[in-house]
Amino acid sequence: MKAVALLGGPKAEWPQNLRQKLLHAQEMGQLLVGVDRGSLLLLELGLKPDLAIGDFDSLKASELGELEKNCPDIRYSVPEKDDTDSELMVKTVFKAYQVQSLTIYGATGGRLDHYLINLMMFLAPGMRPFAEKVRICDRQNEIRFFNPGKHEIERLSDFPYIGIWNLEAVQNLNIIGAKYELRHFNSSYPIMWGSNEFKPASSSFTLTSDQGMLAVVYSRDLKKYDNI
Repeated sequence: MKAVALLGGPKAEWPQNLRQKLLHAQEMGQLLVGVDRGSLLLLELGLKPDLAIGDFDSLKASELGELEKNCPDIRYSVPEKDDTDSELMVKTVFKAYQVQSLTIYGATGGRLDHYLINLMMFLAPGMRPFAEKVRICDRQNEIRFFNPGKHEIERLSDFPYIGIWNLEAVQNLNIIGAKYELRHFNSSYPIMWGSNEFKPASSSFTLTSDQGMLAVVYSRDLKKYDNI
């Protein structure tokens, strides 16, 4: 089973036609998850989450009551905790529901601390096993995570640019077969290798490293794609 989750990030960062994407996912048997205010946003879209997780401290009593009537599985957290609601959600869907993959929407934009937490949370030891099974998507970007090793990075339609970001110290980073290649690179601090591209006739390139988690960021310019 797959899962899709909606967090409480600003609607301006949502992909267009997000409601249709989420509805189609649920109709295909995927687990639909709301995280804190994202649960209420799902109800506002006319969708009933299968699972809701959060402390829900930003919801009015009437809003929480509506959620409790429409969601079969609600996991309550407390505001003062070590794991964020996002981290709790990831652990719950993979451990309790045994999903094979997770797509997250509403994780970018808005408060910068929340945005960075959602991007960096997979560096935690308990989160690393799930990193390669997760995608974070918004209106302009799709972000995927890779542990050390060899990976084939596939082209995605409508995303002409791609960035490689070592989230931590990296050893022997290689970008092979992309427009701009990199060989045997080492760094003790994070670097974003942005604005790379696939070669015109290529559907993929190879990414390898011996140490350090990597984020691959597929991107597009809104001036060309805001009507998609």
